[in-house]
Amino acid sequence: MPKLCAALGLTIALLAPLPAQADAVAEFYKGKRVNLIVSYGPGGGYDVYARVLARHIGRHIPGNPSIVVQNMPGAGSLRGANYLYNVAPRDGTAFGTFARNMAMLGLIKTGQKVQFDPTKFTWLGSSSSLENDAYALILRRDSKIKTIEDARRAGGPPIVLGSTAEGTSSDAMGILLREWLDFNLKVIAGYTDSGVLFLAIERGEVDGRTVGISSVRANKPEWLKPNGFARVMVVFGRGARFPEFPDAPTARELARNAEDRSLIEILEMPYALSRPYAAPPEVPADRAHALQQAFMATHKDPAYLADAEKVGIEISPISGMDIQKLIERISKTPPDQLKRIEGLIAAGG
Repeated sequence: MPKLCAALGLTIALLAPLPAQADAVAEFYKGKRVNLIVSYGPGGGYDVYARVLARHIGRHIPGNPSIVVQNMPGAGSLRGANYLYNVAPRDGTAFGTFARNMAMLGLIKTGQKVQFDPTKFTWLGSSSSLENDAYALILRRDSKIKTIEDARRAGGPPIVLGSTAEGTSSDAMGILLREWLDFNLKVIAGYTDSGVLFLAIERGEVDGRTVGISSVRANKPEWLKPNGFARVMVVFGRGARFPEFPDAPTARELARNAEDRSLIEILEMPYALSRPYAAPPEVPADRAHALQQAFMATHKDPAYLADAEKVGIEISPISGMDIQKLIERISKTPPDQLKRIEGLIAAGG
């Protein structure tokens, strides 16, 4: 009997901290404001996703803090990523979103502007794994480029693409099209955010851009209608063509050889974390866990899902643990292949 009582006492002692920890987290967040840093300007895809999340995630964090969106555009989201890693409070009152390929840039460590180790972020998850979406090259429908053959034809005026900054998805994929897939194009980097870039296309400053289909749906849905303003030319981040645009080949289809196809697949890995969210390193474990749990719970919330459907964004979430596993996979890329990818990104500069 004494042994049984001792065993029960030990069990109770082990379980007791769990509600105590939950209460401590709720007490910490009660009445608090949590800042959600969006590393882009208002109106783009990342901003739309973040604002929908901000309207709902507070209900799923113990203590129900208020969530305030802060836009911090700059350097294709690198400014925001560096801020989260180095400046933002590490107490669980800040998290944010930045370009999907920031993790890869951090692993390659290309350039002195990258001031973070992606393995040390407190990853919450990604709202999209691109399961029902695609990253795409879109061009104005009135562009002279109608086919892949037109795009690859040398000697004529190049396709002019706009992007936010060197090394971001909108820049790297443009360089990939030029360097690895033989497209006759040039990339103009430096647009401050996605909204400005959409406007540049409308004004005819550039012929097009690379962008998520869900982002176009959320911001310019009329562009993708039959005979609409824009044409989808190539899709990235997928092994098969996007069903809605069956005439647009994948980047992998257009690869010149097996080695390039393999490298494109590696470069496309970050698309599985297409809308990533992370908190700074060293967030206390109980609060980090609460934020991770809240992130995934929000993506099952009927009110959140209805809101997401209303604005036209694709939801196919993955967890923070899934992101960590993906980063580990990318980190195991052979050095010679990472070097070629680094050269591709550097070509954008």
